[in-house]
Parts: sequence; structure tokens; C-alpha cells
Amino acid sequence: MSGRPIKRSLTLKGHRTSVSLEDEFWRAFRDIAAEKRLPINVLAAEIDVERDPETGLASAIRVFILKWYQNKV
Repeated sequence: MSGRPIKRSLTLKGHRTSVSLEDEFWRAFRDIAAEKRLPINVLAAEIDVERDPETGLASAIRVFILKWYQNKV
């Protein structure tokens, strides 16, 4: 486990932004996007629209991933 977040770039609504996610979360995020047959930027945009404005995008992505896997159990 890497433990350290790595900054990665995404495009949301035509604008570049970055999120810092640990490798494990990034891999899970990519896997979920593939399972949903969505580009990762589209999935990130969906999460961005749904998140509370007080919550950072990286945190919203982590919570999304957690809920995704909890719902699969």
C-alpha cells in the first residue's frame, strides 16, 4: 500500500483540475468507471455534480468508492 496521495489530472466540464488520491483509490476508481462503461472524466463529473460544495472532490471520490463496494456486498 502506497499510503501517499498522488496528484492526478481530470477534465471536468472542459476544465482541467487535479485530485490527490492514493494508488489504491485511483485503481478502484478506474475499475468502477470501466465497470460502468464510462470514461473516468465522466464519472468524476457525475460525482462532482452530486457532492456537497463543502466536500473536496478527492474526498467525494473516496466516499463514492467506499459506497460502491459496500453496496456490492
